Amino acid sequence: MRPLEDLIEVLKRFPGVGEKTATRYAFYVMHAGDADIQQLIRAIKSVKEKLRLCSRCFHLTDVDPCQICTDKRRDPTRLCVVETPMDLLAIEKAGQFRGLYHVLHGVLSPLDGIGPGDIRFSELLDRVRDEGVREVILAFNPTVEGESTSSFIAERIKSMDVSVSRIAYGIPVGGSLEYSDPLTLSRALDNRKPM
Repeated sequence: MRPLEDLIEVLKRFPGVGEKTATRYAFYVMHAGDADIQQLIRAIKSVKEKLRLCSRCFHLTDVDPCQICTDKRRDPTRLCVVETPMDLLAIEKAGQFRGLYHVLHGVLSPLDGIGPGDIRFSELLDRVRDEGVREVILAFNPTVEGESTSSFIAERIKSMDVSVSRIAYGIPVGGSLEYSDPLTLSRALDNRKPM
């Protein structure tokens, strides 16, 4: 049953998918109808072929600039900075924040060799300087890397006469924005504190 074993091995590469879940998914694929499998194949190909980064905020999009950046109902003077597109989606799901975003695609981690040039930091500074931003909200996971990234950004932005705040600790230490419930994220945004 080499094809089934190969499929299980591939599925185990997905985050959070272990042997049992991969086996369950593989058996689903094996028993699914041709139409369902073709739909799955088309969806995967579409994601790989059509999604790219927004040239302004660096969120995933199929149009550039993305729908969030072009939404006239949003407050362009408020900018929420996040580590990943998944964090942005978690905050959007909470439905509380109505400003714009900036996705860094990483956090500072000197031990891993990740410095300001390895994330979208210079683009963030350009946006704050050139787009009339009045408030920057830092929304990083409460980890050592998240804290150091927040401090680094706050130090550089404060000199630009911009208010800098960090979301409150409604999210547990060591937790992840991606897995936080909407109420926790809403409270964290409401209770942010200046840095």
